[in-house]
Amino acid sequence: MSMNAQPLATKRITGPAWLLALLPLLLAGLVVLYLVLSGGGLGELAGPPVERLNISRITLPQPGMIRVEVVNEGPETVTIAQVTVDEAYWAFQAEPGTTVPRLGRTVLTIPYPWVPEEAHEVTLITRLGTTFSAGIPAAVPSPHPSLRLFLRFGLVGFYVGIVPIFLGLLWYPFLQRLSQQATRFLLSLTAGLLGYLAIATWLDALAFAHTLPAFWQGGPLVLFIALLSLGVLLVWGRRRGERGTPLRLAYQIALGIGLHNLGEGLAIGAAFALGQAALGTFLILGFTLHNLTEGIGIAVPVVKENPGIKHFGLLLLLAGAPAILGTWIGGFAYNPVLATLFLAVGVGAILQVIGEVGKLVARDSRRFGQSPLSWTNLGGIVSGFALMYVTAFLIK
Repeated sequence: MSMNAQPLATKRITGPAWLLALLPLLLAGLVVLYLVLSGGGLGELAGPPVERLNISRITLPQPGMIRVEVVNEGPETVTIAQVTVDEAYWAFQAEPGTTVPRLGRTVLTIPYPWVPEEAHEVTLITRLGTTFSAGIPAAVPSPHPSLRLFLRFGLVGFYVGIVPIFLGLLWYPFLQRLSQQATRFLLSLTAGLLGYLAIATWLDALAFAHTLPAFWQGGPLVLFIALLSLGVLLVWGRRRGERGTPLRLAYQIALGIGLHNLGEGLAIGAAFALGQAALGTFLILGFTLHNLTEGIGIAVPVVKENPGIKHFGLLLLLAGAPAILGTWIGGFAYNPVLATLFLAVGVGAILQVIGEVGKLVARDSRRFGQSPLSWTNLGGIVSGFALMYVTAFLIK
């Protein structure tokens, strides 16, 4: 390096420079204003307005009443002129009104004598004659918040989240007696079941996203939030510069599983609220068997140390309690936007945990002079994924 080299001077941005940066924005604003006021000179080619309504939810608050929540996801203001139920025209009330601005929302109340457990179809007809329809698969009164129903929904979440993970954690004393190779197999199995959960959570997030109005751009939103949460977790871990302890990894696994179980609870609660779920003993059994392996995945990282009852209790709550919370939210305050965001965050969190488990498997393999790409590790990953896939048959 030359002794005469001088450090580069930092240039200051002065007032005129800021004006140069603002000039394109000002010109863009003028172009937008011109297009809005004049239609860009394409008025004769524009055609009729484009109408798009999203029937986001239909509820049955009481006998003889249908409540329809509508969002205008199109570029133009839409006026709802008529409503039919089962192909018959019916009077209705709209709050705040029948004219819905772009991105606006209105709630229609239709006095209709719906028949319990029968299917019905609601169709909205706009001023221009465009129709938008949505069905009620089985007419069941929508739940009203009450202590009894609150406890019943909580019990469903308890069966789905707490019970199977608790039973899986009971294998901990047995896991402590396994050989090092068997433990490494189970760590790989944990990576496999987490891989299945990542895919399942991703698909659940997309399912909720597809119910959103088009302006939310559900698919890209899920991808963005998942990558953002993954990036934040990776940067946070690198900034702390800590090698993950087994107990810390167990908590990360429990968190990822908890976010997935939150999605399960949301789906169950929403299905109950819409009268689309008959959660009998068989379905509870299916969830129990499906989530049983999640407790094993949480316990495996700490088989060589005893974290104590306190930590096991916290791990159980972190992984299982979100199913209860999700059931309450889905049953009483269903919101597809929040459901989509929660599940997208869960995808990123689970992917980050898969990376941590993979690092642990690789370290253990090298410690015993083996390659991470071994039949033992591959068999564990495949077994974990297959186990989750097969037990899902009892639910689907």
